[in-house]
Amino acid sequence: MRFGMLYELQLPKPWDEGSEQRLIDNAIEQCVLGDKLGIDYAWSVEHHFLEEYSHCSASEVFLSAIAAKTERIKIGFGIRQVISNYNHPARTAEAVAMLDLISHGRAQFGIGEGATRLELGGFGIEARRKRAMSLESAGEISDMMVMEPYPGYECEDWSLPMRNVLPKPVQKPHPPMWMACTNRDTIKEAARNGLGVLAFSFLDPEEAKNWSKIYYDIIKSEECVPLGHTVNANIAMVSAFSLHEDHDEAARRGEDGFRFFEYAVGALVTDDVVPGRSQLWEKFQARKAEKAAGKDIEDTAYGGGKAKPERSMTRSPGIGTPAEFRAHMQSFADAGVDQVIFLQQGGKNQHEHICESLETFNREVLDVFATGREEREARKAEELAPYIEAALARRKTRPPLEDHEIDVVPASRPKKAS
Repeated sequence: MRFGMLYELQLPKPWDEGSEQRLIDNAIEQCVLGDKLGIDYAWSVEHHFLEEYSHCSASEVFLSAIAAKTERIKIGFGIRQVISNYNHPARTAEAVAMLDLISHGRAQFGIGEGATRLELGGFGIEARRKRAMSLESAGEISDMMVMEPYPGYECEDWSLPMRNVLPKPVQKPHPPMWMACTNRDTIKEAARNGLGVLAFSFLDPEEAKNWSKIYYDIIKSEECVPLGHTVNANIAMVSAFSLHEDHDEAARRGEDGFRFFEYAVGALVTDDVVPGRSQLWEKFQARKAEKAAGKDIEDTAYGGGKAKPERSMTRSPGIGTPAEFRAHMQSFADAGVDQVIFLQQGGKNQHEHICESLETFNREVLDVFATGREEREARKAEELAPYIEAALARRKTRPPLEDHEIDVVPASRPKKAS
């Protein structure tokens, strides 16, 4: 099993003049440390207008800074907003390829669509059409990274004439493609399109096992018709992350940050928002105090409805001692999960504590899962090879253009007749 780190770049209030600078500097330093300690992936979201929850609106810039300071860790858009209202598909193809070049072939390309009215409304995107818009754009982006030239495309939402989209990525035909997933329906969608899963839901191992079976059953079936030019058969799932030899200290350091993440995900969907006047952290603290007082309140962290005492009153899996964390990771490995992504930079979790947790993970957990990993992955690749070959054969691939089929673009300033 592989391991990654996820960055939303959360920044609860109150802020001061240097808050965002410290946040970004610390996150990059954590990724540099993760690279040295054997973490396999650094993932960054792309969100817009989500005060306190995510200050990561230009992930290609953030990821490029990480790429320039690291050597081996894979650098992932987790995810890139691929709908044209956010980013024209040609600009996404260029950004992914450029990151792949800067990182010497370490880029990962996750696709997403956004969920909140703040983002979708801010860019004029109809919620009912976002999935179709996202998949349509992603398929064209994969062609842009491969074809020389790209033959052009026109649809309801965007167009591009015949052009050679540059640069081209190091990884051929293009970097591995992933899809953000939050439920079984999106797991099925990812599998049908041959995309890796970035599961941004907090699952127990039993449900993770169900998701894994659903996913790999479709990957091996005729339903799988790759969206891109490759099949990336992998499942990554997020987990809380805070390690210390003392269980209570691990919880003191990491529990609030994880709970804030859960709370904010729900609140940004269910609550009204006043731009520039967010109160996410303040409201989270008030809710926490109400729970401590035993009040029966609505809990947006669980998608609405009453709070779930069995979970609200216990500490989160992934937060605890190294032995507890090893057991938690083993349960995911047994469930068929290929990568666990640590949600470490949440709420007001402190930089020093995050770094100490990473060092503890390297010292006391990593070797258990790294030993024999390449052999296990080779066996998996061998097992899936005939299914992937069959899936790629089902894909309708545009043939490369012949010279006579390529349009001539008229000169910007035609020569004057002599």
